[in-house]
Amino acid sequence: MNKPLKIAIAGLGTVGAGVIKVLSDNKDIISARCGRTIEVCAVSARDRHRDRGVSLDSFTWYDNPVDMALDDDVDVVVELIGGSDGIAKALCEKALEHGKHVVTANKALIAHHGTELAKTAEAKGVSIMYEAAVAGGIPIIKALREGLAGNGVDRVYGILNGTCNYMLTNMRETGRDFDVILSEAQDLGYAESDPTFDVDGIDAAHKLAILTSVAFGCEVDFDGVQTEGIRHVSPVDIEFAEELGYRIKLLGIASRQNGSVEQRVHPCMVSKKAPISQVEDVFNAVVVEGNFVDQVVLQGRGAGEGPTASAVVGDLVDVARGVKVPTFSVAADKLEKLKSAPLTGHNGSYYVRLMVVDEPGVFADVAGVLKANNVSMETIVQRNRAPGEPVPLVLTLHETSEQSMLNALNGIAALDSVVETPRMIRIEDF
Repeated sequence: MNKPLKIAIAGLGTVGAGVIKVLSDNKDIISARCGRTIEVCAVSARDRHRDRGVSLDSFTWYDNPVDMALDDDVDVVVELIGGSDGIAKALCEKALEHGKHVVTANKALIAHHGTELAKTAEAKGVSIMYEAAVAGGIPIIKALREGLAGNGVDRVYGILNGTCNYMLTNMRETGRDFDVILSEAQDLGYAESDPTFDVDGIDAAHKLAILTSVAFGCEVDFDGVQTEGIRHVSPVDIEFAEELGYRIKLLGIASRQNGSVEQRVHPCMVSKKAPISQVEDVFNAVVVEGNFVDQVVLQGRGAGEGPTASAVVGDLVDVARGVKVPTFSVAADKLEKLKSAPLTGHNGSYYVRLMVVDEPGVFADVAGVLKANNVSMETIVQRNRAPGEPVPLVLTLHETSEQSMLNALNGIAALDSVVETPRMIRIEDF
């Protein structure tokens, strides 16, 4: 058997401790599959004395994780600190510069600096691996780079944030408001005390930017992801969606079109017949549409100690086997710089909920604004008439341009009979 692969782990939170457990519990399986053992030789974290449920006695401890990149005994640095800059970025850069492989679960780092890190890694003849950065235990990066390498990918989309999926599922099942479900998700550990990255779509946008690069062979462009979260989704919208035959999901969607790429994260209405509408709670799912494979759906747990640690160890196994593939499907210096397609040019169907005063002429006023902006109605739903009182009025609109829809919404919002900001959710036909 070949000499062991020696690794250093920076960050001993849930995932870091999980990696140590996987390598210990599955040691025989992993060594048989690699032809060598994978051994932890060094670790670093903020608190040396915290009980993590695993023994650290046999590992060299580093107070400064960047120093691990200079340790001649280390073959691979595993970065599990998090954050797009700071110590995580410094550690990865130093490790690559010193000819060490890097395995990371840091989606923000890859989304913001992936192209530059890939160029450094490939110039040094080492790998930067990041399967755990996208969709937890789902091997979507490996699937895109290897299993689907013979396909031209037309579109990739998915549920990329388990927190939001859990919240939308429970809002639908219980009828409770966003704030109540968010508090519950925080109590269960699904959402952070500051939930901004999750509920405002930033976490999903990081992951989508990475998927886009791998799927289309282009530079990572997080700034090109047009992002909207789920704060404005109400139980009323979820109830109407069910009535109309839809489920509401926060999706990340990327498609390539005429030399540009469209990247968007936002709540979507999807048919209850679509496979992705059945993915519930904290689960993630990614759908890849290729020109020969047609459609591939991968589903699993998108976060947590076990699934994320599994993905980290999967990358370590590839390093131990000597597997080398381009970081983003093609050589870093060949990545295209694709123009970002503005969302205003998007064409699609729409759901719109208005709160209007129940009085004669409301339908005519709304219809007039839609007609003036070349937007046509498909369905109208109004319940519980209350003359003179605000009531919900729901419209679904035939396919039109995003810009026309936005213009129409501005016009509708200005009507005296409309008493709240109109709520719009895009309808996706999968």
